[in-house]
Amino acid sequence: MTGDSAAAAPTTDVIVLPGATSTQGIAKGAGSTFYCGDLYLGHIFRGDLKRGTAELFIDAPDGRLAMGLWADLRHGWLFVGGGLGWAYVYDIQTGATVATYQLGKIGDPASTLVNKVFVARQGAYFSDSSSAVLYFVPISPAGELGAASTLPVSGPAAEISGDFNLNGIVAPDAGEPLIVSHTANGKLYTVDPVTGVSQTIEGVDVPKADGLVLEGRRLWVVQNWVNQVSRVRLSPDLTSGTLEGVITHDAFQFPTTAIPFDNQLAVVNAKADTGIRPTAAEYEVVIVDR
Repeated sequence: MTGDSAAAAPTTDVIVLPGATSTQGIAKGAGSTFYCGDLYLGHIFRGDLKRGTAELFIDAPDGRLAMGLWADLRHGWLFVGGGLGWAYVYDIQTGATVATYQLGKIGDPASTLVNKVFVARQGAYFSDSSSAVLYFVPISPAGELGAASTLPVSGPAAEISGDFNLNGIVAPDAGEPLIVSHTANGKLYTVDPVTGVSQTIEGVDVPKADGLVLEGRRLWVVQNWVNQVSRVRLSPDLTSGTLEGVITHDAFQFPTTAIPFDNQLAVVNAKADTGIRPTAAEYEVVIVDR
C-alpha cells in the first residue's frame, strides 16, 4: 500500500458481488462508491471500496445486459452499454430507468455489440466491439439527453477481423481525441470524435486490451486473457506511448475493466475464460496498487 493513510485503505483487496451470475463493467461513483453490472442479467450492484462491501442496487428488467458502465456524477446518471443493440441510462440515486437507446442492429451479435461507455462533457460515447463504429448520445448544457447518432470509424482502428475489436474508450479532460483499445489487434488508437478518423498510438503493444483508465497522460490498460493491467505513459500529443510497468494479482481471472481509487485500481473479474457464458460460483472486484 503506498501513498495513503491506513484509515483510507480498503478492508480487503477482494470484494465479492453477492449473487452475481456474471460481470463485465465497473464505474466510479462519488467518494469510495462503485457500480458493477451483472453482464447477462443486466442487474447493477453498488458497493463501497473502503468498506469492501457490495449489494444489489438495480434489479434490471428481463432481457437487459450490462457491459461497460460510466457514472455521470454531474447529472446523476449511470450509463450502461447494453450489449446486443441497446444502451441504458439509470438514475444514480433511485435506480430508475432514465432512457433506453436502440443502437445498431438489435439482437445481432455479428454486427452490434454495444460495449464500453465514456461520458465527456458534450455527451456519452459507446464502443461497438463488432462494428467499426462508435455511438454518441448528446447531453445538452442543461443536462438533457438527445437522440443517439452513429460515428463511423476509419483508419487502422476500423479493423474488425476479431471476435472483439473496439473495446475500451476514454478521453482527456478536454474531450478529444478519444482513446480506444482494440482487443483483437492488441493496439491503442486515437479517434477524432467528429470525423471518426483514427490513428495508431505507436510504441505500445497490449494483447487482449479491454477496459481503460486515463489520468493525465498515464493510461492503464486492462488485458483480459493475459490477466494483467499495463501502465502506459502517453506522449503529450497522444501519438505514442511507453510501457512503464505491468500489474498482476493472484486473484485476477479474466479482468475486463477498472476504475481509479486513491493510489489504487479496482479491477473487475469477468471470468469469461471459463466459457462463452461464465458459470463461476462468484464474481468479484480486485483492488491493486497502481
